[in-house]
Amino acid sequence: MLNKIVIANRGEIALRILRACKELGIKTVAVYSTADSDLKHVLLSDETICIGPAISAKSYLNIPAIISAAEISGAQAIHPGYGFLSEDADFAEQVERSGFIFIGPKSETIRLMGDKVSGIAAMKNFNVPCVPGSNAPLSNDGEKNKTIAKLIGYPVIIKASSGGGGRGMRVVHNEKDLESSIHLTRTEAKTAFNKEIVYMEKYLENPRHVEIQVMADGQGNAIYLAERDCSMQRRYQKIVEEAPALGITAEVRHSIGKCCANACIKIGYRGAGTFEFLYENGTFYFIEMNTRIQVEHPVTEMITGIDLIKEQLNIASGLPLSIKQKDVVIHGHAIECRINAEDPSTCLPSPGKITRFHSPGGFGIRWESHIYSGYTVPPYYDSMIGKLISFGETRQIAIVRMKNALNELIIDGIQTNIELQKMIINDKNFQQGETQIHYLEKILGI
Repeated sequence: MLNKIVIANRGEIALRILRACKELGIKTVAVYSTADSDLKHVLLSDETICIGPAISAKSYLNIPAIISAAEISGAQAIHPGYGFLSEDADFAEQVERSGFIFIGPKSETIRLMGDKVSGIAAMKNFNVPCVPGSNAPLSNDGEKNKTIAKLIGYPVIIKASSGGGGRGMRVVHNEKDLESSIHLTRTEAKTAFNKEIVYMEKYLENPRHVEIQVMADGQGNAIYLAERDCSMQRRYQKIVEEAPALGITAEVRHSIGKCCANACIKIGYRGAGTFEFLYENGTFYFIEMNTRIQVEHPVTEMITGIDLIKEQLNIASGLPLSIKQKDVVIHGHAIECRINAEDPSTCLPSPGKITRFHSPGGFGIRWESHIYSGYTVPPYYDSMIGKLISFGETRQIAIVRMKNALNELIIDGIQTNIELQKMIINDKNFQQGETQIHYLEKILGI
């Protein structure tokens, strides 16, 4: 078992990792920026090391500083959490070359799946169902691109091969807009990801976003831990997630889950990962794989009773999976609402000091957050400040418990999206499971 790790992240995920380490008897080293000295996990960690100023590029994205922290502290491994460097293949490679364990997949696996084009090609080889598309990067040949679009059928979507977070995507409804859309997406991709490779896919107009959680040990063992529905989105950013997804039978779950687990074995996957799909008319279409723990992992933990972070740490210690597929049993239903520090009308970040805070409670309620009364939300990072999770024996019970918990949650001094979450949970179509990835934007009028 590992005896000491560096937590190379901040906020609620850093606190989540610290709690799992404490259960396993692993000492922790919290690295932090000058803006984060009062973070909860920094105050609770065994050791702390400041790695730079508030700006991410000079702290949480500063690879030499993070590796130096591991060297100075005598840690064996580095956990990247999610965001920041968690899916950076160069970071994983440098961690490994420096003699430390990267708590996640091998660098070559991250590189393979981090590029959407190569990831889709790999999944097609392993019979994972994919969206009809160009199957390769688009060239500068305008006529060839028009031919590909005609074969796929409009509307199509142009995507950056290294895209993510809703950036680097553009929907095209007709041929006259195709060339300019490809050019604009290439330019955006170059600016955002320093890589201008783009590809084309069929644009599914009313799909749900359904993803499969997997865990593999890199020793030939892999399992799937049911699915999550993440269809409630705003500008491709997930707002509400739940598990299991409505309408997915045990037979369908086994079929797609086994397909994903087999793909993990074939690419030598190690750690937690998620296969993201668009789901329309009873068919799954692979879009990408996230080679890290997900923000929404708690809903999977709630319905399976499996601690995914602890399993990550065990695998990084060289242990095989402690769970076999037959041990994965789904019970009940879980919903997660992301709580963001943002203006409820514009969704712009709302940093500032929290003057009053009260966390919700009660049976089946889980609150994952690093905030507390008197804590100042800095303006430099992602606006998510907490995750509220409800669990019930049925989806209806989980919804009622979430309603109650949202009414109990108090965060004063800053603006939040709590009212938006209340609106979603009380929405009749959401309650009946009649939503898809464009639904929230339509009711918000954006």
